[in-house]
Amino acid sequence: MTPLLSFENVSKRYPDGHREIVVLDNASFRLDAGIFIGVWGARRAGKSTLLLLMAGVESPDSGRVRFDGRDLDEMSLVRRERLLRGEIALMATCDWHSNSQETVVEHVALSLGSSTSSASEARRKARLELGRVGMVAHAGERTWSLPLAERVRVMLARALVREPRLLLVDEPALVPSLVERDALYRLLRELTRESDATLVIASEEMAPLHGAEIVMSVGDGELCSTDERGTVVRFPGSVAAARPSP
Repeated sequence: MTPLLSFENVSKRYPDGHREIVVLDNASFRLDAGIFIGVWGARRAGKSTLLLLMAGVESPDSGRVRFDGRDLDEMSLVRRERLLRGEIALMATCDWHSNSQETVVEHVALSLGSSTSSASEARRKARLELGRVGMVAHAGERTWSLPLAERVRVMLARALVREPRLLLVDEPALVPSLVERDALYRLLRELTRESDATLVIASEEMAPLHGAEIVMSVGDGELCSTDERGTVVRFPGSVAAARPSP
């Protein structure tokens, strides 16, 4: 069966003054549909770059990134943009952009673009998704007025309303309240499980990755995994210690 996402000998480097930073060096793995993957790494280890490669926003220097068997780098820019508006959703909790005059429901509805038949249908779907993330009571509020924890929930609704097959979440641990963080982590797992989407969470903390079926570690150019089906290069410390608690 064709995996939902696969990396084939992927390398990615960035120039940094007179030196070169190796983010990934010859990384290979396959991810099936409907699973939860955690990506752990220190700050600036390459987690965000890994997600950008998964989404087709960044291109590898060498190797292949395939989504449902299709090489992302061989797609036209228009086709990749369509993927990001539909089958793939990338959600970064530090990346919040909204029109100050937009209401919450408008902000979520606008992410559907031209994929719905009418504006009223888009708003209906947006309200349903806001209900799933516990934000329907705030549907008429202006987006600029929301605190960070509520913004993250709106971002989640905005991502899930498009019914993606792959949801990529970058650093949800930025939410300041521990109670809100735990509630958000549970919500992410529950909603993606209900929709049978593949969930990838990247974080420098282990708490958001609790319950992941596969845990990867990225750092110093290496991508290591607890999954025997992936490429196990080297895991810092004990592999058993990196596995999520049952």
